[in-house]
Amino acid sequence: MTALDAIPVYVDCDTGIDDALALAYLLAEPRVRIVGIGTVSGNVAADRAATNTIALLEAAGRVDIPVAIGEHHPIAGTFAGGAPHVHGHDGVGGFGLTAEHFAPDTRTAVELMTDLAHAHRRQLRVLALGPLTNLARFAESCPEEVEHVSRVIVMGGAFAHRGNVTPVAEANIHNDPEAAHRVFSTRWSIDVVPLDVTMHHVLTEADAHALAQVAGRIPAYLSRMLDTYLDFYADVYGVRQCALHDPLAAIIAADAITVTSADEPADVRVETQGEERGRTVSVATRYGEAGPHRSRRIVNGVAGSAFETLLDRVRSHNWPGRPPR
Repeated sequence: MTALDAIPVYVDCDTGIDDALALAYLLAEPRVRIVGIGTVSGNVAADRAATNTIALLEAAGRVDIPVAIGEHHPIAGTFAGGAPHVHGHDGVGGFGLTAEHFAPDTRTAVELMTDLAHAHRRQLRVLALGPLTNLARFAESCPEEVEHVSRVIVMGGAFAHRGNVTPVAEANIHNDPEAAHRVFSTRWSIDVVPLDVTMHHVLTEADAHALAQVAGRIPAYLSRMLDTYLDFYADVYGVRQCALHDPLAAIIAADAITVTSADEPADVRVETQGEERGRTVSVATRYGEAGPHRSRRIVNGVAGSAFETLLDRVRSHNWPGRPPR
């Protein structure tokens, strides 16, 4: 596959540790071409997420990719401060990533998304790895460009699975349920990658060691970050292994893994009030049923391992800091 054949992807993220893993995978995946990245407050504040993202791109030698800072606060309320207990105070395990020369784009994330949708008419895929605030703002402010997005892949939600911030809510949806409600009310074709599937794709301590053996700055950065992530998830799983939420969504966005089980077509409802705020509910629909929405697919299972796919790509890529193969 040539670069011209690769799928253009805009990534919207709140760059914490699993976002960093997902970005590394996408940078190494020839099926896709990252054409822009926007940040949103979630794991960390949007500006810190931009710093983390820019530092990773600089280390990867990909300063050609624009990074725009998006919404700091959710649609209703204020940013709650992130998830330092999961990702460290800076989102990357206390590693303190900094970019020496690369600066954020002068556009906002919504402006960048608008320009990319216009430039890649009906081809652009949007991969949302954080709260959906930027996507909701884009859908509301640029309805004429919304139609040029071919597909949206959302890492978020919990349906039959227990939530990870409340008993019923997953973090990305819970951080801005109003935005999620608006996004799931659009006419976009959306793949939802919820905890129901991501919690079954893990990176073990042995996997982290295998990743550390790959030469280059990016694998070294990822290896250092993972200690914090493994520490947190040790209490969740009972062993030192961590969930690959964002990497699995990225792999699905790249069509690099086969979805074997999904609820489709389905409508997704988001609770915005009360104790169940942030809860996602799947409502089955019929193909061809009249209604305002395009297709919704809630992914329940895939063929293969997210980590093996990630490691294969990271190993095969010529990262700066390693000699050519």
